[in-house]
Amino acid sequence: MKILVVGTGAREHVICEALNRDGTELYSIMSNKNPGIARISKFKISNESDIETVKKFALQNNIDIAFIGPESPLEKGIVDVLESSGIACVGPTQQAARIETDKAFMRDLFGNYKIGGSIVYKVFDNFHDASDFIDDFGEELVIKPIGLTGGKGVKIVGEHLKDSKEAKDYVKQIIDTKMSGHAKVVMEEKLVGEEFTLQAFVDGDNLVPMHAVQDHPHAFEGDTGPITGGMGSYSDKDGLLPFLDRNDHDKAVTIMEATIKALKEEVGPYRGILYGQFMLCHDGPRVVEYNARFGDPEAMNVLPLLKSNFVDLCERIVDGTLKNAEFENKATVCKYIVPRGYPESSAAGEILDVNEKKINEEGALVYYAAVNQKEDKIYTSSSRALGILGIGNSIKQAENICENSTGYVKGDVYHRRDIGTSKLLQRRIKHMEELGRK
Repeated sequence: MKILVVGTGAREHVICEALNRDGTELYSIMSNKNPGIARISKFKISNESDIETVKKFALQNNIDIAFIGPESPLEKGIVDVLESSGIACVGPTQQAARIETDKAFMRDLFGNYKIGGSIVYKVFDNFHDASDFIDDFGEELVIKPIGLTGGKGVKIVGEHLKDSKEAKDYVKQIIDTKMSGHAKVVMEEKLVGEEFTLQAFVDGDNLVPMHAVQDHPHAFEGDTGPITGGMGSYSDKDGLLPFLDRNDHDKAVTIMEATIKALKEEVGPYRGILYGQFMLCHDGPRVVEYNARFGDPEAMNVLPLLKSNFVDLCERIVDGTLKNAEFENKATVCKYIVPRGYPESSAAGEILDVNEKKINEEGALVYYAAVNQKEDKIYTSSSRALGILGIGNSIKQAENICENSTGYVKGDVYHRRDIGTSKLLQRRIKHMEELGRK
């Protein structure tokens, strides 16, 4: 079995590791030389959104299955192109990927098919109407460009935007600059609760959920600072979270199942990985958004625990024969090492010294992200550098392993030390209790 993984970062590194572990002949297309992917695959350095180059490389190497890591190639229709050339894909078609790439499409799907867990929202393509809505709504709002922004375009009034004036200024910026490629903005009610992520394998009809994960998008400790692509995440050994019980977990799965049924009816079968970002509110889980691929860092929390054969799961996704997946009963904590100043003013081109041997001796794993290997040296970009994953019998043990391992990465870098700590977890639990849920 020859599998091509498209993508450059830590998400793709952990996908490659999981496939390599289960004995596939591994190929890769990546925009920079990721040292973790390079050493286990036959690779080509190229823009992963250059679909013709990806197709040519896949055909030249007689690839059986292409696994699409990032969202940008999905938006450009890479799956449609590869499948028309006879290459099966783990990833949705361009139309099915709109569940992530077009926020208005996602919200309208919920309304048209009466899917649970939706929220109040409006889409605008002109500043005047959007401005009036801000004045009339009278509550805190979440403002988003309609398309892809790498997890960095969401701003909340009262948190990132001081008041309605700043909200209107941001809306005008989104529309005038066509941020994310569209002169449209989505405004949603602000949900109050705790966010969690459910990722699932999907074959068009069947959905198999993975362990629940909680991401930490804020740049700085104490959940402060700008929103990033994710500074780290954790999962618990029972597949739930300290504030998430089985009943609420199952409600979220039901919402995801209803979504893939609606997608099949609307645009055709959804095959690949579906990522549901939920807010657990006082009245249950509500959908914040969907991603049409694995999360980053959340892929690092689940794939190292996968006991089922990952290559077999990929075959079942493309064949429509998906049944189940088995995971180890372990907890995980992932912390991202990032250039100091990330995400606003981080410098690129700095040398990163990573002692993988010592990290592995601590019981942790390393997954390289936006770095570039030249000869025997690893250089940072202006984005996240690498994820360190601790695995243990409890979140506390996993966090200790992860935190101890961060000392073996040297450079002008930073990480959030509070991810997975007892103090932060207790704050999450207390928050949900204050909202009337126990």
